[in-house]
Amino acid sequence: MLERDHAKCKVTGVSELGLVEMTRKRTRESLEHILCEPCSQCQGRGSIKTPVTVCYEIFREILRQHRAYDTETYLVLASAGVVEYLTDDASDHVAELEAFINKTIRFQVEAMYSPEQFDVVLR
Repeated sequence: MLERDHAKCKVTGVSELGLVEMTRKRTRESLEHILCEPCSQCQGRGSIKTPVTVCYEIFREILRQHRAYDTETYLVLASAGVVEYLTDDASDHVAELEAFINKTIRFQVEAMYSPEQFDVVLR
């Protein structure tokens, strides 16, 4: 089974409880490194979600709201970076989601929102 694993594995023995002891080298970056970026407010000591990550959270929230409530349109309130990504780079995905739920999705920039903060308002 280990011969099919691409990661480097090392079996060190069997424990007193009969468990196989082994180590496995990581082969890809952590999820935090993939889904987040360095925080500009604290000079990179922390991390915040990327606009792409927040957009997919918004898509999931819209689908959740669609299953729970019957509404005409959705208004997404988010930071400027997230709204810009949604209207430019992810516009195809937004159009697909609108077609899937058969509802209109509108966007509004909220200057006081942090890059990770958003709200989906039913209209």
